[in-house]
Amino acid sequence: MFIDSHAHIDGPEFDADREAVIERAKAAGVSAILNVGTGDPHSGALERAVELGQKYTNVYTAIGVHPHDARLYDDEAETKIKTLIKTERVIAWGEIGLDFHYDNSPRDVQVEVFKRQLRAARECDLPVIIHTREAESETIEILRSEYGGADRGGIFHCFSGSMELAQQALDLGFMISFSGILTFKKAEALREVAMHVPLARMLIETDCPYLSPIPYRGKRNEPAYVVEVARCLGELYDVELEAMAYLTSDNFHRFFQL
Repeated sequence: MFIDSHAHIDGPEFDADREAVIERAKAAGVSAILNVGTGDPHSGALERAVELGQKYTNVYTAIGVHPHDARLYDDEAETKIKTLIKTERVIAWGEIGLDFHYDNSPRDVQVEVFKRQLRAARECDLPVIIHTREAESETIEILRSEYGGADRGGIFHCFSGSMELAQQALDLGFMISFSGILTFKKAEALREVAMHVPLARMLIETDCPYLSPIPYRGKRNEPAYVVEVARCLGELYDVELEAMAYLTSDNFHRFFQL
């Protein structure tokens, strides 16, 4: 059975057929989905994600404030997250981090909010899910200063970075999660990175509704398609698809202490 370790199925892209999407995932052999709630923390978006995890027994939840929305993070948002994480099936704080590509929030604000959320997650004994784009050195520096030695560790989600970033993440004890980007024709460098990540530290995800893997490019992504990420990794490592499903699912359960 496969596990989609990072999805966004609570969003409006799935309002018309969410039930069918979850059923298709089950039919494809996806036994669990980690749905990651993002958006304005004052809009009800985080509550929506938590409610979804309560409704479906195969859906876990992570909540946090994405770097795009860092400008909206305040004491009220932090208190809200600390309250919501006490809900059953909320298993991670995230996604959090830095995005210096879009700069939807000022960089200095992103940095401060990233640090605040790392400290809060550590206080609450939750693992973190990291988003980093065009901010590799800054992300690692902050993780070392604010989260080094944390008991629960974290995940670099939708990994598309350099070999150096992968090694630094591994040195910090983090898991690395690969998405449909791995299947893209021009992703040779990323596939090379993936071949240097220990199987015991690897997860798979869709990051749906974005980044549909081959052969579904151009379509809305959904959890059932995580199988294609596992297939690509299996081909790289010369491991049977069923074995890759078992390895990555076991990694998920072990990491989250489920």
